[in-house]
Amino acid sequence: MTRTSMVPGVSGDRNEPVPGTDGAAGHRSTGTKRPRPPWHPVASATGHPSYSGVFPRDERAAGEARVMVATVLAVWHLPRLVADAELVASELVTNAVRHARGPDVGMTVTRTGHAKVCVAVADGSPLLPRPGSGDLMAETGRGLCLVDGLSRDWGVTPCGRGKSVWAEVGTG
Repeated sequence: MTRTSMVPGVSGDRNEPVPGTDGAAGHRSTGTKRPRPPWHPVASATGHPSYSGVFPRDERAAGEARVMVATVLAVWHLPRLVADAELVASELVTNAVRHARGPDVGMTVTRTGHAKVCVAVADGSPLLPRPGSGDLMAETGRGLCLVDGLSRDWGVTPCGRGKSVWAEVGTG
C-alpha cells in the first residue's frame, strides 16, 4: 500500500504562531521565552489532522520523536496509544538516523481514525528497510520486527529524495 500523504513537509501550515506571542491562540507570553518545538500542525492532503517535524539526524532524534508523539497524542486525547506509538516512532527514527543520509529526519503524525494514528518517518536514502533476523541475542536488527508487532500495518513510500517509512497504530 502506498501513501504519499504521510510524507513530512506537506505545505499549508495555517497554524503558525503570531509573532510576539507564545503560539497559544495568539496570547502574549508572560515569562521567559521558551524555545519552539521543531514540529507543528500541518494541513494533510487527506484532511486528517497532522503534525510534522524535522529533527537533526543524530542520537537525540529518537528522544525528540517520542516527545513529539506523546505531546500530539495528548492534544488528541489518545493516551492509550502513547506507549506503542512512541516505540514505533523511536524505532523508525533510529533506523533513519543509523541507515539514511542527509542532515535531518522528518516525521509526521497523522490522526487517521477515532483511535488510530499513522507515524511516518522520511529520510534521504532510497534504500528500503529490511526486517532483521530478530535474533534475541543481537544488539540491533529487531526494530522493524517491533514495528510490525505494534502496528496494524506498516510500509514504505518512495519519494523524490529518499523514502517515508510509515506505521499505523491503534484501532478504528
